[in-house]
Amino acid sequence: MFRVLGPLLVVLVALTCQAQVQIPVGSSRSGDSNPKSSRIISRTLTGTVTDKADKPIANAVVYLKNTKTLAVKTVFAQNDGAYRFPELSPNVDYDIYAVKDGKKSNTKTLSQFDNREKANINLQIDTNK
Repeated sequence: MFRVLGPLLVVLVALTCQAQVQIPVGSSRSGDSNPKSSRIISRTLTGTVTDKADKPIANAVVYLKNTKTLAVKTVFAQNDGAYRFPELSPNVDYDIYAVKDGKKSNTKTLSQFDNREKANINLQIDTNK
């Protein structure tokens, strides 16, 4: 009897192993065939610098500090107060603030846990201080 069941058992084990190999590893139930496609490689930070009356402040200096390396990048706000920092690492926290004529906005943070590919942080400077 073992001579009949032995080869049958080997075939069943082989088929089971083959079926397990054919199951895609890491697939999601939502139908996303590539789970890494949702990972953000880089992100962009945009925003506007305004005064307390929500009027844009042109030529304000916007500072972006990488909290891991302490490296600081700067840009000038455009005439409409808009600024943009492209190609930021998604795995880093950034502190951001703006300065115009010696007056500074509050410091805000772009967190690494903020998973938006395009984040928007508006900054406000009290020009009446």
